[in-house]
Amino acid sequence: MNIDIAKIPFTHYGSYLAFSILAATPNRQAGLYLRSARGPATGGRPMQELLLMELLADEKPIPFEASAESHRLRLSAGNGKQAEACFEAADSIRFRLRGVSIRYSMPTGAYDNIISTDENHWRLTVNTIVETKLGFTALKGTIKVDASWDAEHSERISITFKPDSDHWGEFAVDESTVNWLAREHSIAFDDCATQVENELAGFIEKLPAVPTRYAEARRLAGYILWSCVVAPEGHLTRPSIFASKNGMLGSWSWDHCFHALALAKAHPQLAWDQMMTLFDQQDESGALPDLINDRLISWSFCKPPVHGWILNRMAQTSSILTHERLSEIYEPLSRWTNWWFAHRDDDHDGIPQCNHGNDGGWDNSTAFNVPPPIESPEISAYLILQMEFLAHTAQKLGKAEESTQWLARAADLTEKLLTHFWRGDRFVAVQVNGHVEIESQSLLLYMPLLLGKRLPQNIRDKMIARLKIPGEFLTPHGLATENLNSPFYRSRGYWRGPIWGAPTLILFDALTACGETEFAKDICQRFIELVAQNGFAENFDAQTGQGYHDFHFSWTAGIWLVLAHGLP
Repeated sequence: MNIDIAKIPFTHYGSYLAFSILAATPNRQAGLYLRSARGPATGGRPMQELLLMELLADEKPIPFEASAESHRLRLSAGNGKQAEACFEAADSIRFRLRGVSIRYSMPTGAYDNIISTDENHWRLTVNTIVETKLGFTALKGTIKVDASWDAEHSERISITFKPDSDHWGEFAVDESTVNWLAREHSIAFDDCATQVENELAGFIEKLPAVPTRYAEARRLAGYILWSCVVAPEGHLTRPSIFASKNGMLGSWSWDHCFHALALAKAHPQLAWDQMMTLFDQQDESGALPDLINDRLISWSFCKPPVHGWILNRMAQTSSILTHERLSEIYEPLSRWTNWWFAHRDDDHDGIPQCNHGNDGGWDNSTAFNVPPPIESPEISAYLILQMEFLAHTAQKLGKAEESTQWLARAADLTEKLLTHFWRGDRFVAVQVNGHVEIESQSLLLYMPLLLGKRLPQNIRDKMIARLKIPGEFLTPHGLATENLNSPFYRSRGYWRGPIWGAPTLILFDALTACGETEFAKDICQRFIELVAQNGFAENFDAQTGQGYHDFHFSWTAGIWLVLAHGLP
């Protein structure tokens, strides 16, 4: 399987290191970089580049072509000259050279420095971009370091791997965060590559089956999910799937639900780790972090309470929700549910609010065109389903009284949702102050269809009829996030037009719950084809299908697998 490393990093399960070809910016030359996926997710260099990699011949840079498979990176300069890289472990990379040298260089800042223990071992402390340590070891060949010193840091650093006189060389780069760890590196380079190939093949083999025509897309989806995993460290108590190892370095508190759903049957423990990784950092108030990574816990925003819906879906499609796991999730999910009513209801009307578009997961949706806070109907819909899941879980755990209370609260919120948001032909969002209707043609306002037959028939019919009109939300590729006729529609408008995986999955379930099975399958098929043809981007142009923003987006991969499974 080939990987385009201008879009998708060459990396490894559990690793915080990744290789990418990056375009030029005012502060960065174009080229191949070794990067770090360590936090924070914002600030610093967006791609967290550590070292620029160049091939040298006769001490001078030479052009090369980079190509990658899932287990091996090749840099070819012609006439048999090439360098190869593979992962020996999540924190260890091996290099093999033939007829060329590799030079690593980095712009430096405060306290960056490199030292040697002997001529074959060098240790680099990277402080400016992201705090980490890299050890460089010559296994065959020599290492040359050029590093000036100005009393507290090196003004420039370059490290060159040079092959022996027979033109062959082998080297290792090892990462650590506290102490440099000694490694034997006794495994042959080709055996390292084969080991990675087998590990990934074993991971993909267990994933849900898809039609043969999507076999290559399934393999790529598997690689993205596998490669987006980072090891437990810092705030991450479990192996965690990042949104991407490009620029989105963290796990957001609804992304993790889609990852859990995608892996529930194939890799149940990893799936459960995804569900619980955010709950491990839950605040005593019940709030979940907006995002976490190894270095950062962000409380600036939250994400929508889709957890109960996802957990119920997992229960229907897998055996992951054992009695033990239900016991583990019940109290945290209860606190998360109650938090919305205690801390996101400023006017005390029983309808939870969003204080920013980020809280609803649709960051810049037109439903947030006015100053927040706003009340939008999908939050209440998610909470209704979440309370129903808690009711069923409480019953299984022998908490009959609590089960009754959850069901009563769900019914009460259902009634309030209809009274508060339905305007005879559509759902609306309103400002909390005065409950003034917000002008919006966002697909967000159709998410309450997830309630299915809990909604009156006439409401379902009117909403679904609107979704079926070609050229409004419905496009050849699926459902746009803003009506194409809206004055606010933008082809690259993030949540103001492009097609996303999460709304597609939600509406697939919603339409199915409403009895619109054929329409649900049609939307599903359009999205599957869109992704299979255009890659696992963060979102897609609703009219052309072009992928936008990030092509290593793990929830797109996970959602695609969920939707593609079981197709004829």
